[in-house]
Amino acid sequence: MAKSWEEINARIASGDAVVLTAEEFGALAADEGVSAAAKRVDVVTTATFGPMCSSGVVLNFGHSDPPIRMTEITLNDVPASGGLAAVDTYLGVTEASTVRGIEYGGAHVIEDLLRGRAVRLKASGPGTDCYPRTEIDTWVTLDDLNQAYFFNPRNAYQNYAVAVNTTDRVLHTYLGTLLPRLGNATYCSAGALSPLLNDPTYRTIGIGSRIFVAGAPGYVAWEGTQHNPHTDRDAHGVPVRPAGTIAVIADLKQASPEYFSAATFTGYGVSSFVGIGVPIPVLDEEIAATLALTDADLTATIYDYGVQRRSRPSLGTVSYAELRSGCIEVEGKRVPTGPISSLPKARAIAAELKRWVAEAGFTLSAPAQLFPQVGSQTTKPLEIRTGEAI
Repeated sequence: MAKSWEEINARIASGDAVVLTAEEFGALAADEGVSAAAKRVDVVTTATFGPMCSSGVVLNFGHSDPPIRMTEITLNDVPASGGLAAVDTYLGVTEASTVRGIEYGGAHVIEDLLRGRAVRLKASGPGTDCYPRTEIDTWVTLDDLNQAYFFNPRNAYQNYAVAVNTTDRVLHTYLGTLLPRLGNATYCSAGALSPLLNDPTYRTIGIGSRIFVAGAPGYVAWEGTQHNPHTDRDAHGVPVRPAGTIAVIADLKQASPEYFSAATFTGYGVSSFVGIGVPIPVLDEEIAATLALTDADLTATIYDYGVQRRSRPSLGTVSYAELRSGCIEVEGKRVPTGPISSLPKARAIAAELKRWVAEAGFTLSAPAQLFPQVGSQTTKPLEIRTGEAI
């Protein structure tokens, strides 16, 4: 029953491709069986919308007259990198304002640009024969920039932790506020819709994969930072704890604030909610079997964030169906749950990507290079060493 990328793309180009979201495919497979669903469907769309701190944009301002080599740069008082030639910069979403702190940061600057607002650019440089200007203070909009594109080093984590807190005090984390004595549990995944959970061994998602990034057509640029395929997996081969990641690239000028949102986490800092969608070709029944998995089939690991160490203790595993029920059991206690990612938004992205493929001829691209596979590498920790140890 195997299909090729070329066959599927030909069906997309002719308007004959059958495209379903991952949730729709799971329902079809439950009704008709995986084999029948695999034969009928060509593409399954997956998506997620959640906080992705390892994101940012590359910007080119063009040259002023006289020109300047910018070494110190702020945008709305948010520092950006001055180490990229003369008028290029990288702005990370978690960078905080020098004036407003974590109330406003890099993510907010990016959202302001997306919404058509002018942003104040202030920069200084040493002054050279070829770049004599030493200071500049001006305003720019997204339309004024030559290039503006996302380059996000780590997005769309393949599964993530369920966070709880066993201490006697409130904790403020990147997974939200955790109440004391197992007062709540938070999680961050679209579950059965999540891209890398639907391709757990990276057969179709790799370098060069064509994807949806914050409303814009984009690509997987590389394996994401902290990509760790060598982790515990269930009987379906799906990781039960954080594993693979993707680095993505896309044109900021084609993106939409509907699928990108700045955020500040109380007591933690600035982040951004990024919408990622990935179309997966139904090449064979093996891929179809994973695409058919539901929230009841997929599990995540519960960690105690009250232990402030690199390796936090595990308090068991739980299915996404249980998490979405609103309450789970941890160490004999009923614990209310809450997501910090948006399932409705993920569904909207999967539906929009489905429209792109089925109606707008958005063809798929086979990976130019596959990611490191299971057993090939692990994430290395940072060890504290003295100079004598090197």
